[in-house]
Amino acid sequence: MAITIKTEKEIELLKAGGKRLALILDELAKMCITGVSGDELDKRAGYLMEKYSSRSAFFRYRPAPDSKPFPANICLSVNHVAVHGIPSKKIILREGDVVKVDAGLIYGGMIVDSAVTVVVGNTTAKVRRLIKTTKKALDQAIKQCLPGKTIGDIGFVVEATAKKNGVFVVKDLAGHGVGYDVHEDPFVMNFGRKNSGEKLRSGMVLALEPILSLGSSESVELEDGSIATIDGSISAQFEHTVVITENKPLVVTRLD
Repeated sequence: MAITIKTEKEIELLKAGGKRLALILDELAKMCITGVSGDELDKRAGYLMEKYSSRSAFFRYRPAPDSKPFPANICLSVNHVAVHGIPSKKIILREGDVVKVDAGLIYGGMIVDSAVTVVVGNTTAKVRRLIKTTKKALDQAIKQCLPGKTIGDIGFVVEATAKKNGVFVVKDLAGHGVGYDVHEDPFVMNFGRKNSGEKLRSGMVLALEPILSLGSSESVELEDGSIATIDGSISAQFEHTVVITENKPLVVTRLD
């Protein structure tokens, strides 16, 4: 798929969908306490999506024609699982778990995508630094979302933020275009060179998605299709849907 430019009307729908997704993720994050199951979180997500006149962009999604349809409303990835974790009754959150809640929402025919990382109870200083760094990397990436900047500029600041704080970019995982489909061009790698790659243009919509780990840049696909760090180290993920505008980045999935 070629890189697409969204119309003003479509951007208004993205803003409305993004507000809904922000509210849903905020509630799901607050639910991440000891004893809660992945199935409970997924069912709550489905309920909230319906309440807000929307539906999951992930449920039964197939990234390729021969791939299995995703069986849940959200991705729930715990500890070393970085992305695409499947919420189920078998996942029971425990003290110290690092939980990534990733959700895509369809509203008015347009798709938004966002993710947060939360800790169940207390954790170590290293994990707190990882989570803080991943969030900061996303903030730095958003600042690059201006016409004339490049995809490489985004990747450069994410990797630089990770390196400065002693953590690692999980290099096989990336952000992407979004809006008409869950995954659109361009891929937005979390590493890169300044002034390289596709130039950003007003009307482009990107799902920026830094995914960092404490121990390795490499990942492995597990039997259920989820992606984990190859060395079992803890990972963190934050994601926002951002519209490129002439004046400043428009983050449609923020709560404020």
